[in-house]
Amino acid sequence: MTDQRQCSRPGCRRPAVATLTYAYAEQTAVVGPLAQEKDPHSWDLCEHHSSRITAPHGWEMVRVDHIELDEDDDDLLGLAELVGAGERVTENLGADGDPIEYSPTFDGADPQNSNHPVFRMRRVADVRAARRSHLSVVPDEASAHGEDPQD
Repeated sequence: MTDQRQCSRPGCRRPAVATLTYAYAEQTAVVGPLAQEKDPHSWDLCEHHSSRITAPHGWEMVRVDHIELDEDDDDLLGLAELVGAGERVTENLGADGDPIEYSPTFDGADPQNSNHPVFRMRRVADVRAARRSHLSVVPDEASAHGEDPQD
């Protein structure tokens, strides 16, 4: 049995040679060498599709042909994995409950009960903000005493 991955494009059965990843915060699409592990947030592409893929309107397209890694780069790779893992939410993924309770039968026009992504994302954002509501900004000592930090 082979572990060769296929192109993610519908109907394409060619072997994957590149990985497409979207960096939403930077509005950048990155096509690089095939990732070692399959990531559900990226797309494996064959040579044909990787050379012809375009970025969404207003986004930047970055193509990385080859990444050279030295044996000394293990620490850098480990750090990159940790940073990437920190961006992904892994807490309570298998939990039974949903932070927003809803039922399969809903009124799509009701923003409080609809599962439509626009309404649901607003409710999820409210829940996340409530989780952080116990945090507060603490001024540094110089500004707390009314001193000029330039002195």
